Amino acid sequence: MLPAIAFISAFLNNTPVVVIFAPIIKRWAEKVKLPATKFLIPLSYVTILGGICTLIGTSTNLVVHGMVIDAGYQGFSMFELGKVGIFIAVAGILYLWFFSSRLLPDKREETISPEEEDREEQQGLHRVEAVLAARFPGINKTLGEFDFKRHYGVEVKEIRRNGKILEGDLNDIRLREGDTLVVMADDTFIPAWGESSVFMMLANGQDSEPVPDKRKKWFALTLLVLMITGATVGELPVTKELFPTIQLDMFFFVCITTIIMAWTKIFPARKYTKYISWDILITIACAFAISKAMVNSGVADLVAGFIIDLSDRYGPHALLAVLFIITNLFTELITNNAAAALAFPLALSLSAQLGVDPRPFFVVICMAASASFSTPIGYQTNLIVQGVGNYKFTDYVKVGLPLNILAFLLSVFLIPLIWPF
Repeated sequence: MLPAIAFISAFLNNTPVVVIFAPIIKRWAEKVKLPATKFLIPLSYVTILGGICTLIGTSTNLVVHGMVIDAGYQGFSMFELGKVGIFIAVAGILYLWFFSSRLLPDKREETISPEEEDREEQQGLHRVEAVLAARFPGINKTLGEFDFKRHYGVEVKEIRRNGKILEGDLNDIRLREGDTLVVMADDTFIPAWGESSVFMMLANGQDSEPVPDKRKKWFALTLLVLMITGATVGELPVTKELFPTIQLDMFFFVCITTIIMAWTKIFPARKYTKYISWDILITIACAFAISKAMVNSGVADLVAGFIIDLSDRYGPHALLAVLFIITNLFTELITNNAAAALAFPLALSLSAQLGVDPRPFFVVICMAASASFSTPIGYQTNLIVQGVGNYKFTDYVKVGLPLNILAFLLSVFLIPLIWPF
C-alpha cells in the first residue's frame, strides 16, 4: 500500500486519493479480519509524503510556487521539490512500515450491534459512514435543529468525534466539521449525495461508482503522463529557447489536458465545475493577500529580526530550523495552506536581512507546511480518516510526532546541501 499510494499521490490531489482508498482499505481489512485502524492513518500520512515530491502533489506546493513567482523569483520545476521530498518520503514509508502497527490502536467498539444492523438490512437499509465537510449546512447546529432525516432521508444512529462515540441524546449534539455520522440508508443515498460538497466522504463498504470503460482508463492515464512530461520538458532551457513566445508551464498543459478530457467525455458536461477545488483557489487568493499585508505592514521584518536575534550565533542553518518549526506549528494548529501563507513573508525577510539566497527557505516552507502528522486538524486527509477509523487525537501524536521530527531533521540537513545559501 505505502509505496504505491505515495506514487499516485505525487501526481494527484491528496484528498481524493484518501477518499477513494479509505473505504477500499477498510473493506479489505474487515474481509481479512484485521483492524482497519492499523491502515488508515498510514494511508493519510503516505499521501502527504507522496505529495511533497512534485509540484502538483499538494496544493501547498502550488501556493508557495505562486508566491515565489509573485515575489519576482523563478518558480519550482515539476520535480525540483522531489530532490529532498523523495528522501523524506522513503524515510517516512520505512518508519510507518516498521512502527505504525505497534503504535496504532486495535479496532474500537461501536454502539450499533450486529443484530440491529441485520434488522435494518432486512428492511433494505445498510450502514453508511458520512464525514461532514465545511460546507455542510448543519455545522454548529444540533442534530435536532437541523433535522438530518428531513434533509437527506436517512436516520443518524451514531456520531463520532475525536475517536469517541458521542453518548446521550443525539438530537442535542452540535455538529462540527469532520464529525462522522453513521446512518442507515437505502441504495439511493450515496448516488444522490456521493459527489456533494457537503460530505468529505460517504462509505458503505461497497463500490458506489460504476466501473468506467477500459479504454477511457488507459486514455486518461496516457493524458496524465503526457501532461507531466510536457510540463517537465517545457521547463528545460532548450524548450524555452525554441518557443520563446509561449510559456509551456504546468498551467498550459493542465488546460490542454482538461479540454481534451472534456471533449472526449471522460467526465460529463454537468461535472465540469465539480472537479474545481474552489476552497483551494480562494485559499490561494487569500494567501497572496496575507503575504502582502505582512510585508507591507512591516510585521514580517519585525518577526524576522526577532528570529535572527535568537539564532545569531548559528547562522542560516539555525534560521532554517526555526522557520521549519514555526511553519510546522502553524500547519498543525490551522491548515497547511494558511501556514505556508503566514510563513512565506518571514522567509523573504529572513533571506533579505541575512543577504542569502531565499530558495532554501522557500523549500523548507513546502516541506514543513505539508508535514502535518501530529494532529488531525492541519490536513484534511487526517480529518477524513479520523472519523472512518474512529481515532483519538492522541493516536496522531503517538505515531505522527516521530514522523514530524524525521521530516524536520532531513529537511534541515538536506535542503542547504541541495540549494546552498
